[in-house]
Amino acid sequence: MKTVTLYTDGACSGNPGPGGWGAILMYGPHKKELSGGERNTTNNRMELTAVIRGLEALNEPCIVDLYSDSKYVIDALEKGWAKGWKARGWVKADKKPALNPDLWDRLLALCDKHTVKLHWVKGHAENPYNNRCDELAVGEWQKLK
Repeated sequence: MKTVTLYTDGACSGNPGPGGWGAILMYGPHKKELSGGERNTTNNRMELTAVIRGLEALNEPCIVDLYSDSKYVIDALEKGWAKGWKARGWVKADKKPALNPDLWDRLLALCDKHTVKLHWVKGHAENPYNNRCDELAVGEWQKLK
């Protein structure tokens, strides 16, 4: 399997409000930037969408090094929370409904297709790819103002 690097970020003006997402896929010398936005969304939905759209852009199963500054995304996958929410019918351990089950369901299916290695990065720091994803995401929500 090919090993691909995926950086992602989501942004929102207001929560909810206009939002954007950005993703960068890298394989060998190749680099592809993806981005999009929604008029009325949340930051967490944009973080999830960035990862989903990045993984959906892959044409075959890959090993993916995923870099995100979203603790929501990284922790829910790494600690198995999202799988638990799904197993309980999208109910969290505290009996409250899990948010964004539509996106989590898509992401879990993609994680079954690909081998995803999770890496949390500090947002708005020294990582040029994370910063570029933030620029892409912010640029998308600004188009929707």
